[in-house]
Amino acid sequence: MEIEKKTQGPYEADSEKLKLTVVIGSVREGRFGPVPAQWFREQAELHGRFEVEVVDLADIELPGELPAVPPAMDPDPARPAGMEPLTRKLAEADAVVVVTPEYNRSFPAALKQAIDWHFTQWQRKAVGFVGYSGGTGGVLAIEQLRQVFGELWAHTVREYVSFPRYYLHFGADGSWQVPEEASGAAKLMLDELDWWAGALKTAREG
Repeated sequence: MEIEKKTQGPYEADSEKLKLTVVIGSVREGRFGPVPAQWFREQAELHGRFEVEVVDLADIELPGELPAVPPAMDPDPARPAGMEPLTRKLAEADAVVVVTPEYNRSFPAALKQAIDWHFTQWQRKAVGFVGYSGGTGGVLAIEQLRQVFGELWAHTVREYVSFPRYYLHFGADGSWQVPEEASGAAKLMLDELDWWAGALKTAREG
């Protein structure tokens, strides 16, 4: 017996849009992250259910030293002023999509710092991933991030977008030629984010 998969979120199509924050997780010089982040932003806006914001960790003050009392014990620690845009956008978000490379079979240190400086901002939120790398397309980084976000009471959706060997998809003019299947993968993930973000928003406000 085939079970029909429900992709429509808890809200009607003409209801208030869900707030989606896209986080560019790499701060490395010459990074590729802003390219897929911009592409995914366009995909999310075309989807029609999201109000999209992008936050680039390269523009955020992210000290490696965490506060003396972890955010899990102090939900509102004293954060650097330069972290305020990130904190605000995470707090306002109904869903977050992390755009991450894969470094040495894991995700970047700056991304871990951004995650660890926050706690309640992640709770009961839907989280998705766009990964890229030379071999796996960031899948190993994504799987590790699932464990981290599970500890923070966030829900990571099953669907994701992956770009293995992303550097092979540049045209002669230097533009990035997005693989044909990527838009379909983004649509599947956005449908899941719509459902889970809507359900979790209803639960948080209930």
